[in-house]
Amino acid sequence: MNGPALHEPPAPASWRIALPHSAAAVPVARALVRTALAEIDHAADSDTAELLTAELVANAVEHTKSDAPIELVVELLPTGCKVEVHDPDPTPPGNLTRPAPDDPDPWQEHGRGLLLIRALSSSCGHHRTESGKAVWFRLPVVPQQRRPVEPT
Repeated sequence: MNGPALHEPPAPASWRIALPHSAAAVPVARALVRTALAEIDHAADSDTAELLTAELVANAVEHTKSDAPIELVVELLPTGCKVEVHDPDPTPPGNLTRPAPDDPDPWQEHGRGLLLIRALSSSCGHHRTESGKAVWFRLPVVPQQRRPVEPT
């Protein structure tokens, strides 16, 4: 007789979708990440993945001048997830991988997105693509919490 099944890490999977170059892209991107992580019961933190994805997509919409679509790529790996947002502007995002010289002004509505990505992801960065750039972050698998044994 076999013992209890061990929790197997999910097999690698990926999703790629073109998003409109508008604010409407943000909720669509969040929903895709939530669905991707839930669909295969992935152990990365869905709330954090949604938040950081929303920041990347909002930055791409706000800081690129082209009307070309933005592309969202979600990769689910046994070690966590990687999310990339591709946009047509090759200009690197400011202060993504290093702290800004000054803290964001707490009274301003903008300026905290890259700080959140740096603080909450296990790693982040950007690279040039044939059509612009991709900005990405990784989140690790969150260990399963031990549940108390129910008395029988």
